[in-house]
Amino acid sequence: MQAATMRLNQNTLLLGKKVVLVPYTSEHVPRYHEWMKSEELQRLTASEPLTLEQEYAMQRSWREDADKCTFIVLDAEKWQTQSGATEESCMVGDVNLFLTDLEDPTVGEIEVMIAEPSCRGKGLGTEAVLAMLSYVTTLGLTKFEAKIGQGNEPSIRMFQKLHFEQVATSSVFQEVTLRLTVSESEHQWLLEQTSHVEEKPYRDGSAEPC
Repeated sequence: MQAATMRLNQNTLLLGKKVVLVPYTSEHVPRYHEWMKSEELQRLTASEPLTLEQEYAMQRSWREDADKCTFIVLDAEKWQTQSGATEESCMVGDVNLFLTDLEDPTVGEIEVMIAEPSCRGKGLGTEAVLAMLSYVTTLGLTKFEAKIGQGNEPSIRMFQKLHFEQVATSSVFQEVTLRLTVSESEHQWLLEQTSHVEEKPYRDGSAEPC
């Protein structure tokens, strides 16, 4: 896979049962910025608070860099049933993947965040990760890592249910590393889990609920 193909998702919408994945655009930045003021989310994502201007710059980086792929996670039910609902009002989190090995473009690190507390524990993160994995395997990625804080048990359990295996623990960073290699059988399982996910064209701000 050529790294530049990671940018293909800027025109892609993934429609699942619980979540809709859309490219991260400037429209989403204000709400994302509000989320990341939360000390809990900063701790869970090992991130520092940014100014709004820095957040817009980060959004452009995720949008334009060839080694990154990110989707904003929308609540599918809200997006499809509330007339006039904007994407920003339906946002619940994000799912990211970035290439970590310049020598091996088949390896990616995946992250997911369900920022809205009322939307956690409902399977939205699981479907978002499955949809992302299914999408990027079509681009040639076959090996995935997830690095999760040791205290984030729900996230660790979720990735383990998705066949990731714990391979390392870092006492320095207080995180565990889980890994998944997509064999033929794993790929078949992934296709079965995401057979309902539809890939649709996306255009900034003009993708309407169906």
